[in-house]
Amino acid sequence: MAGVHQQTGGPYETDTSNIKIGGGSAARTEDRDYIEPEPHHLWTVDEFYIWSLYRAAIAEFIATLLFVYIGVSAAIGNGRTSPDGVGALGVAWSFGATIFVLVYCTAGVSGGHINPAVTLGLLLGRKLSVPRAFIYMIAQMAGGICGAGIVKGLQKSPFQVLGGATNTVSADFSIGTGLAAEFIGTFFLVYVVYSATDAKRKARDSHVPSLSMTDGGRSRCGK
Repeated sequence: MAGVHQQTGGPYETDTSNIKIGGGSAARTEDRDYIEPEPHHLWTVDEFYIWSLYRAAIAEFIATLLFVYIGVSAAIGNGRTSPDGVGALGVAWSFGATIFVLVYCTAGVSGGHINPAVTLGLLLGRKLSVPRAFIYMIAQMAGGICGAGIVKGLQKSPFQVLGGATNTVSADFSIGTGLAAEFIGTFFLVYVVYSATDAKRKARDSHVPSLSMTDGGRSRCGK
């Protein structure tokens, strides 16, 4: 699911001599052994004319499509009454393993957001511009719709019987409790994204396993 990468929103390829982000520069600060990028310009029309924006949007579309396709397929498998059901833990593993692979593959292209909540959180932190965030969210939502559509096309009967594997609030809890759980889970996800991609961290890909475990844990707790 995320990060800050120059013009693309990822956490990589930091040039310690001179970093250019959104027309600004971030230089090494005295008494610090890391580089803190300057806040991104919130609005810049020039980004619409940069191919990297659309390349990143394609990456977000494909990654979100695969994420939803695999996740929903696993959830439908868990809902089956046959002994071949994957179980709630299998669903959590499918989400975690999928996000692990997808973030690793797309982080250098788009930042590996794969979630509008992550994109919005990074926008509010001025880690990317409004045009990029808008294009990302459109690509993510389109990818999610297409991913669910593929599942429905391949498993039409169980998809309809199980309501597309949509989660519902348990009868033991109120709507408010469910809303609070979603708020806390999403806050934790974006918090992990910010913490794991912090400029002070040395490990290049340290955020990938942390995000996969976080997303897998969220899906397991939400069952």
